[in-house]
Amino acid sequence: MSATMLDALLHIDEATTHEEREDLRDVLLNKRGVMTADYRDDRPHLMIVGFDPENINHKALVTTVQNRGYHAELIAM
Repeated sequence: MSATMLDALLHIDEATTHEEREDLRDVLLNKRGVMTADYRDDRPHLMIVGFDPENINHKALVTTVQNRGYHAELIAM
């Protein structure tokens, strides 16, 4: 893993429960190159993901969320 970490801010369109956000966070954290994944319950549509760009890119993060059945897009990096 490189010493570089980028942050991606993802927007998830659907309303999710705390448990669904926990599950999604765990799925992201299990991806190679994802270092952090965090959300706040008072901002349930947003998730910040810290990742190593040498191992995973922002498109793969969005695809991972979409593969879980959510509509998601990158809104900041």
